[in-house]
Amino acid sequence: MGEATIRDVARRAEVSVASVSRALNGLNNVRGETRARIIAAATELGYVPHAGARSLSLARAHAIGVVLPDLHGEFFSECVRGMDKEASRRGYLLLLSNMHDDSDQAAVALRAMRGRVDGLLVMAPHIAPEALERALPQTLPAVLINAPGDIAGRPALRLDNHGGAVAMVRHLLDQGCRQLVHIAGPEGNVDAQERAQGYRDALAQFAPDMAVRIIGGDFNEEAGEAAARHILAGAEPCDGVFAANDMMAIGCLHALRAGGKRVPEDVAVAGFDDVPLTRYLGITTIQVRIAEIGARAVSRLIDMLEGKGPGEAREQVAAALIARATTARQAETSDV
Repeated sequence: MGEATIRDVARRAEVSVASVSRALNGLNNVRGETRARIIAAATELGYVPHAGARSLSLARAHAIGVVLPDLHGEFFSECVRGMDKEASRRGYLLLLSNMHDDSDQAAVALRAMRGRVDGLLVMAPHIAPEALERALPQTLPAVLINAPGDIAGRPALRLDNHGGAVAMVRHLLDQGCRQLVHIAGPEGNVDAQERAQGYRDALAQFAPDMAVRIIGGDFNEEAGEAAARHILAGAEPCDGVFAANDMMAIGCLHALRAGGKRVPEDVAVAGFDDVPLTRYLGITTIQVRIAEIGARAVSRLIDMLEGKGPGEAREQVAAALIARATTARQAETSDV
């Protein structure tokens, strides 16, 4: 059977060619059920939504596709910076795309890479493993970053989110905090889940009498500000905040100070990731060497493309506590 065309997809989905084009390009003027039917049809037929796929697939492009949950914010810019530096060093270009929180959009973004790149780097902490496995083009080598589960034949890099969270909670306890609040990341995100579980497990181990208190967030500064307003209103007695990422910690820090709280004397504040801005603001955090992770992922993928390395091992990236001014309290007691 020949390669599927856009007309084949349109016939299978019982829609117009224009509707197929709009849906697969991520435009919003397509009804949800129609878009889902088109994506299902394209997946069944193995349709590649670009004209040059056949000719490009016959030769090396010396390009790497990078698919991230978002392209905004210091975390992603640092990750891409590390990727770009290593890719350039080894003679490759990057092609960037994003997939937000939509598994259907992830399938479109990944499928669009076929024929354009030699391999993929995919950061998908919010996509279920089975959905991610279906979306990954079978013919493209890929390295996964912080995926929620293992996929056979796909090497992976994973942060030690749990260990980092445990270290942070113990640090806050050592600083004398006795009423900790955790600002969690978005539901369904494996990084957020592992950091929240690390918070719970650390309290169970080091402060079993302390209440587990979690405020929902979404990894954005506004969520940190909202959590701080919740604390300032007296809804959560609090002398220490552990935010699941630095951007929420920054938002929380700003709102607490604007509300008259001294940091760290009244409330200690800590984050996770060590984005560059935290160094200037003196925010305690968990360092994950974001740029190095990006560079390491590129290195592993190019090694696979050039036949220099195995393709199945999972690699865990260690996290390190970086204590700064926002948690430098005079400990009330050394007993936790």
